[in-house]
Amino acid sequence: MRRLIALVALLVAFTAQAQSTTQVNDILAHLSTHTQVRADFTQTRENPALAAPQVSHGDLLFVIGHGMLWHTRDPFDDTLVLTSGRTARLTAEGRVERVPDANRGITQVSAMLQGLLAGHADEALRQFDVAADGTLTQWTLRFTPRQARMARVLAGITLRGGEFLDAIEVDLANGERTRIVFANTRDAAPLNPLEAKALGVP
Repeated sequence: MRRLIALVALLVAFTAQAQSTTQVNDILAHLSTHTQVRADFTQTRENPALAAPQVSHGDLLFVIGHGMLWHTRDPFDDTLVLTSGRTARLTAEGRVERVPDANRGITQVSAMLQGLLAGHADEALRQFDVAADGTLTQWTLRFTPRQARMARVLAGITLRGGEFLDAIEVDLANGERTRIVFANTRDAAPLNPLEAKALGVP
């Protein structure tokens, strides 16, 4: 009887995982219909060691297959070029300069996020247990690290959205949390020459 109960529990767990994976794929396929996206963002970083949260504002441009321009407007002006596996900076003169001391974790999370927005869940599903809730019009995806080494640094990532991605929460194991909320998200008009050059768009 115990073996039967264990088998039933295993089948239920497998079915739930399959349903969750299907829902994840449906959500990501829906997001990937937007091949070029612009949005404004507010980023809030909370750290137990800081007296007050650090808040920044800016805008972004995401192009499937090419990467993302992450433009911080305040408290300082800075534009990062985030492509698969690389972080660079777009200078005021229009040059793209590699960031030699780029945080590897930021680069990895950026690459994973770009893959998800392009509708590719394979890499994320290899590294994370993913729980999906909601519908295509209002959904939540929660990513929990599978590897103990990653879990010692990263507690989890939560994505929320509907037609577009609305918010990202990154929780670190040390209690630090970064929350990014997007607003005025829309399909992007044609890129200007500087944007196209920075992202390598023909």
